[in-house]
Amino acid sequence: MGIDVVDVARFKASLERTPKLRERLFTEEERKLPVLSLAARFAAKEALAKALGAPRGLRWTDAEIRRESSGRPALHVKGTIAEFAAPLGITSWHVSLSHDGGIATAVVIAEAS
Repeated sequence: MGIDVVDVARFKASLERTPKLRERLFTEEERKLPVLSLAARFAAKEALAKALGAPRGLRWTDAEIRRESSGRPALHVKGTIAEFAAPLGITSWHVSLSHDGGIATAVVIAEAS
């Protein structure tokens, strides 16, 4: 399990200061979202890394938080993240996103079979 919080104003300033950061952190689909949603997704990616034990070499774009038809967030992984998760037996992911009062939060649970 991993959890993370992001100060939305500080995150927005980082994106404005370093334009290429969006490309490093987010997939093409995620980049279309507003800053509040990006902050929550970044928190989820940080929480995901913590759930895996914070290994080096993860590519942020190998994780994508999508919205299911129900509106519920769903975490999809590939590449480096899938490679780190496989030896741990992780077969499914659970993610919860929230934002309020200028803070975005996320919890990620990695479930092994």
